[in-house]
Amino acid sequence: MSNKYAPSQIFLHWLTFLLVATAYCTMEFRGLATRGSWQGFAMIIGHFSAGSCVLVLMLSRIMLRFRHRSPAIVPKPPHWQTGLAHLMHLAIYLFFIVLPTLGILSRFYMGRTWWIFGIPMPVSGDPDPDFADTLAGWHETLAPYGYWLIGVHALAALAHHYLFKDNTLVRMMPSRRSR
Repeated sequence: MSNKYAPSQIFLHWLTFLLVATAYCTMEFRGLATRGSWQGFAMIIGHFSAGSCVLVLMLSRIMLRFRHRSPAIVPKPPHWQTGLAHLMHLAIYLFFIVLPTLGILSRFYMGRTWWIFGIPMPVSGDPDPDFADTLAGWHETLAPYGYWLIGVHALAALAHHYLFKDNTLVRMMPSRRSR
C-alpha cells in the first residue's frame, strides 16, 4: 500500500481548496465592485460557480474515499487523535456539502435567473421568495464557520508535521516530478 493518497484524491483535495478560496474571496471582496456593474456580476457568477463546483468535488471525494484506502499514518497516532481526525473530516465534508446546497436551493426558489459559469440555471416554476430568503440566511450564517473548519484543519496538518513528526501532511502533498 502506498504511503500517499491516490493522485486523484490529492488533485481533488487541492482543487477543492482553490475553489473554496475563490468562493470566499468573491464574497469578501464583492464590496469592491460597484453594485450592478459587470464586476459585481462577475463576482456573483464566480461565487455561484465556485460554490457549485465545491459541492460536486466534495461528492466526488466521498466516492473516492470508498474506492481508495487511506494511507497509514506513521508513526501511528493515539486513538483520540484518530477519532478527532474522523470527526473533523466528517464536519468538513458535511459543511461543504450543506453550504453550497443551501446556496443553490436559495437561488432556485428565488425564481430569478442565476448563472453558473455564465450558463443560466433552472429556477422554480413556483417561486417562494420567503423560503429562498430563509435558505440564503442559513447559508450566510453558516459560511463564516468555514473559516474555522479550514483553519483547524490546516493547523492540525501543520501540528502533525512539525510537532508530532508523522506523515499526515505529506500523504496529501503532490508528488514531485523527477527530472
